[in-house]
Amino acid sequence: MVSRPLSARPLAASVRASARWLILAPHADDETLGCGALIADAASRNALAGVVILTDGVGSHNHEGPASRARLIAARRREAALAVRLLAGRTAPPPMFLEWSDAHPFTAGEAGFELARRRLAAVCRERRVDALAVTARHEPHCDHESAYALASAVAASAIRPLGVYEYVVWAAEPPSAGYRALRTPTMLLGLRNRALAAHRSQITPQFGEGFRLSAAKLRMPAFDLLYERIGRDAISR
Repeated sequence: MVSRPLSARPLAASVRASARWLILAPHADDETLGCGALIADAASRNALAGVVILTDGVGSHNHEGPASRARLIAARRREAALAVRLLAGRTAPPPMFLEWSDAHPFTAGEAGFELARRRLAAVCRERRVDALAVTARHEPHCDHESAYALASAVAASAIRPLGVYEYVVWAAEPPSAGYRALRTPTMLLGLRNRALAAHRSQITPQFGEGFRLSAAKLRMPAFDLLYERIGRDAISR
């Protein structure tokens, strides 16, 4: 395996040192788990173009009916907004929500996918985005895979060069062949945990039985690793 923390190139010493970043997260909380340090660092340099949440997140719990679903969707939006504010500060742009159905993502060629691609491409132009951070292609969840596919499609159709950098949430590090890694600066001690605590629906029984973040996920490092594909698998932008 490659890209251990000490072998990854520091982001501040890379070609992306002054990049403007757009973060794409499949679900509310993935932005904190996978990119909390990147969000904090980019925001501190006025280089955070925004955070995009792909799905409505309703699949984390069972529901008795539409009212229960609506309450969870609203809660997860509030939680994401608070988490991003904690990570990035009050002046950072609020999250953008694409509102795809949790665990039922659009695929390339479908109208919903193309609409999202055009919307994010416009955001990248308007906010002069240089790099996208998105969940890795090998993540074991359909929404995470679709987030990567969407980021790749946005980059492939971009007018200006746009790098795509993968982060892992549930998967192992990618294999050494075909990747290089960047390591973000460390964030303030405890900041990621405070942001994760904002996602109360995912760490408490507030909405009854359902998904829970594990204790291990509440003990994450104070930095992120970002992976760029190189060689034949690289995105050509």
